[in-house]
Amino acid sequence: MASTVEIVLKENLEHLGSIGDVVRVRRGYARNFLLPRGLAVVASRGNVRQIEHEKAIQAQRIAKLRSEQEKIVAELAKVTVMIAKEAGEDGKLFGSVTSNDVIEGITAKGIEVDKKKLVMPAQTIKEVGTYEVGVKLPYGLTAIIRVEVKTRA
Repeated sequence: MASTVEIVLKENLEHLGSIGDVVRVRRGYARNFLLPRGLAVVASRGNVRQIEHEKAIQAQRIAKLRSEQEKIVAELAKVTVMIAKEAGEDGKLFGSVTSNDVIEGITAKGIEVDKKKLVMPAQTIKEVGTYEVGVKLPYGLTAIIRVEVKTRA
């Protein structure tokens, strides 16, 4: 029977737990993998207390950054991007509105957004009208930008 040791995790590990969790692992796994890489420390009162303190500081930092991101979400909610495309008599576009078109409209407003962060509607935009496009932000936040598609005169 293999002997085990209690450790405190310093990093989130998918199969073990999250930061600050006290877990039991095999002695060799702790000695040869977790401890040398700084992913965990041996569970002692001092180490547990220190990890809990670091966890609290990290939570405060994340709360502050999340509140900053929420301000950005509020700013982006006010943004309306106008895109002019050629369309037929019935309002159907010759082509469709792509993420590149949306990015160009957003950058024209002076806002920098990564193309990979856009969440385009499930159905492609092929008609004149108003649509909502999401922008993924850190900490699980998503901002909604209104996109108005009009016919080019």
